[in-house]
Amino acid sequence: MGEKAEYGNWVSKKIIYLSGFLGFIFLGLGLMFWVLIIPAVLFLLVSVYFLYVRYQFSPQGGNVQDHIWTLVLANLDWNGEGRALDIGCGNGALTIKLAQKYPKAQIIGIDYWGKTWEYSKNVCERNAVIEGVSKQVAFQKASALSLPFDDGYFDAAVSNFVFHMVGKSKDKREVVREALRVVKKGGKFSFQDEFLIKQLFGEIDDLIETIKSWGISKVEFVQTRDADFIPRALKLPFILGTIGVISGEK
Repeated sequence: MGEKAEYGNWVSKKIIYLSGFLGFIFLGLGLMFWVLIIPAVLFLLVSVYFLYVRYQFSPQGGNVQDHIWTLVLANLDWNGEGRALDIGCGNGALTIKLAQKYPKAQIIGIDYWGKTWEYSKNVCERNAVIEGVSKQVAFQKASALSLPFDDGYFDAAVSNFVFHMVGKSKDKREVVREALRVVKKGGKFSFQDEFLIKQLFGEIDDLIETIKSWGISKVEFVQTRDADFIPRALKLPFILGTIGVISGEK
């Protein structure tokens, strides 16, 4: 068998190992101080839960990550001709899926690739070669808050689970606005993020109206947690319960 692309898992093994380790530590201490049995059980439950979530995200489990990327593209009403941008491409999964779906398009994936995540430009480029789309895609380091492209440079733009992570922006709506700046008039977009967290984006209805006030002709919202591919246990607010897709036409 040939080499497989590596897109990673959104649930780090560290959280599973750390919570499990703390669980056993407290369990041992609980033999002397019974009250410590309570945090021991809680930490062990957290470890088991995130082990389950990691499995569901993986291709060997529910393949939920792949379904979520596919949902972004399913809400992108684009003919696939011209240039597209993937904002916060990680290891290149959505960029590559976009290239596979639209073989006539040229796609750029941007990311800041900090140490927080196990992603890199090199992995993106290797994945693109493995998936056979290296001639269609390019990757570069850039900030989602200050994209190095002219106004209206792209015919389409996508992003998945990135805007809320842009630390330098206190108002996450400004990250959305910057993403739309580089889309041409009449261009299409599909962004998935934690749009239902009021502290980040405000009320969803207000967010939609704000986006329209920027001169965007068409804006729609779909709540991701309603999708059939998401297990009930993953619909909790701190997992997938607050994400949705905002898509439309500039």
